[in-house]
Parts: sequence; structure tokens; C-alpha cells
Amino acid sequence: MRLYHHSVCPFSRRVRLLCAEKAIEPELAEERPWERRLEFLMLNPAGVLPVLRDGDVLLVGAYAVSEWLEEQHPEPCLLPGDAVQRAEVRRLVAWFDEKFHAEVGMLLSQEKLVRRFMARADGGGSPRVQHLRAGLENLHAHMEYIGALLARRAWLAGEDLSLADFAAAAHLSCADYTGDIAWAHYPQARQWYMRLKSRPSFRGLLQDRIPGLVPAAHYAAPDF
Repeated sequence: MRLYHHSVCPFSRRVRLLCAEKAIEPELAEERPWERRLEFLMLNPAGVLPVLRDGDVLLVGAYAVSEWLEEQHPEPCLLPGDAVQRAEVRRLVAWFDEKFHAEVGMLLSQEKLVRRFMARADGGGSPRVQHLRAGLENLHAHMEYIGALLARRAWLAGEDLSLADFAAAAHLSCADYTGDIAWAHYPQARQWYMRLKSRPSFRGLLQDRIPGLVPAAHYAAPDF
């Protein structure tokens, strides 16, 4: 099994978390999709991450990879419950992959983390202040929503740990690296995230270091 990923890609981070949670150890191949490397485009014409090769099977995108891992490695189960509960898990996965990523990740992590790797001709450069300001404003609303969910549930989608928690944590971990989350303002979300950070499956992400950018002081601390 081989996983094409990038350390600052939240979708790749989610798959890494799922693999670790299910005790799967794929070979990791870091890919910079913005470079549009020919060999990678021949493997995946869409040019997006993550990509998982499992034997003769090639899977593209976090959704397809996550579902594949859940079907092929069902323990521990991360799509628990009945059809209604699983629909709620998938709704929240889509919330973070689409809404959170567009309103927060593309404005904060893309600006602070991804653009530093890109050539200026390809859109790289210094973070744009107006994007950062908008991302921080949107982040507050999303953190409030997480708190509202956790006020009535043990985990984001219900009483069981699920794929929704790992999807959310993968996206938040990028903002956490750069210290953009004022955790003291969101006590329920903080307690939830601490529980996830304390899991063995999170250790790989906590060891990530971005060249030239030191993480927030609490980034690697499960108890913060």
C-alpha cells in the first residue's frame, strides 16, 4: 500500500489518521500537486491528493480512500450505527471537506502553509491579509458550531467516535499548526480535540514540521 500525500494537505492528513487508527502502515510518498509532475498526473489526471494505491486498486480523493479503508479494514468501525447515523457522519465529513475548507482552510492554511512552497508564478508568495482576516472570522463561526454539536453529543456525529471527528480534526490540525485557533474561547471543542490528540493515531501528525515555519507551542502537546 502506498499513499501519495502532502503534510499540509488536510485531506491527506485525514487518510493518515484513518490508517493509523486502523493499524495500517502505508508507504508515504510526499507529492506537491501544484508542481503538476508528469508521473503523478499519469497516475491521477485530476492532480489532487490524496491518492492511495492498494495492490492493483488505485483510489483518488479522501472520500473514496476513506470509504475503501472502512470497507476493507472495518475495525475499528468509523461509520457506526444505523443508516441515519451514518448519514449524519457523512454530512459532517462533507461540511468540513467542503464548507470549512472553502471558508477557512483555503484562506488560512493555504495562505500560510501551501503558498510558501509554491513559486510566485504559480500563485505563491506572502499571505494576503484580506484572506487571513476573512478566514479568522469564518473560523470563529465554525468553532461555535463544533461547540453546539458537542453540547449534546459525546462526539461530533453522535455517541461514537467516527469518520466525522477525524475529518474535522485533520482540517483543524492545519489551523492549529499556525496557532490560529484561540482554544480558550471554545472549551467544548478544546476538550474534544484534546481527546483526539491523545490517541496514538495522532502521533504522526504531531511530529510534522513545515520547513521554515515553527508550529505553535502547543501543537505537539496532547494536553494543552
